[in-house]
Amino acid sequence: MGETIQSVERAAAILRLLAGRQLGVAELARATALPKGTLHGILRTLVHVGFVEQDAATGKYRLGATLLHLGSSYLDVNELRARSLNWADGLAGRSRESVWIGTLHEGQVLVIHHVFRPDDSMQILQVGAHLPARTTALGKVLLAHDPYEESDGDELDLVRSRGWAVDLEELEEGEVSLAAPIKDPSGVVVGAIGIRGAVERLTRDGELDMRYVSYVRDAARAITRDLAR
Repeated sequence: MGETIQSVERAAAILRLLAGRQLGVAELARATALPKGTLHGILRTLVHVGFVEQDAATGKYRLGATLLHLGSSYLDVNELRARSLNWADGLAGRSRESVWIGTLHEGQVLVIHHVFRPDDSMQILQVGAHLPARTTALGKVLLAHDPYEESDGDELDLVRSRGWAVDLEELEEGEVSLAAPIKDPSGVVVGAIGIRGAVERLTRDGELDMRYVSYVRDAARAITRDLAR
């Protein structure tokens, strides 16, 4: 019962690395420490079954349509995502920014829903991606309400007390994210919803524009009420 199949573990590691981004063979080899021959064999198999695709122009690999479809099929039956869809769309329209909904998974934020910023800019769907917990607003909200998380001091306490979190260029330079908790009928935080956008849009004179905090918190409360029905 304790045995695992090494090739499956290696394939899973590659899929995790490709979540939300494109990587070349050299990058994957460095990250996995696999010989290139072994790596090529696994990639060929993943491409064959549709779990991975190779960009014809760059040669880099990304998650394939088959895998994304399987993931979406699972997420469609996830009550949190299903109950959040309309409110997430509304938040994107109100804030004019991209909207993210996430839950904690293995110490990271699993993105279960992503609404594009409502403009014509080039954007990549991030459903299924894993984000760092401590440098994102979604992650801070989830960690602050995680009963197994040992608080590392003031920031998570502040998130709990005020009911929202912010990431000011911590994950990516020039970007800001805000998030608030989503609770189930018993009051347990089961997810978080937030927005992400350029620092010049979400701040004024170097300070967070509190209108966006209100938008995010309103959406979180609405989803929480919907879950209680």
